[in-house]
Amino acid sequence: MDSDLASMTNEQLVAEVKKLRAGIRQHRDSTGHNLCWYVPELWNLLPEGHAQEPEVPDFCEFIQNCAAYRASLERHK
Repeated sequence: MDSDLASMTNEQLVAEVKKLRAGIRQHRDSTGHNLCWYVPELWNLLPEGHAQEPEVPDFCEFIQNCAAYRASLERHK
């Protein structure tokens, strides 16, 4: 899956790392509800992109998991 890396020059590898870090930082630095949204831009940083929509649980389970995520943030303050 990552065979493209073997043929990259050092300069190309550094550029790739910088691009990936910028994408990760953009998501990390999101605030509010932006942390909860589907972010295909982040997945598209991979050479294969993303081929399908994410699979998510049914609504009730999804909301329960959102609440659990929010509670975990409170525990780690």
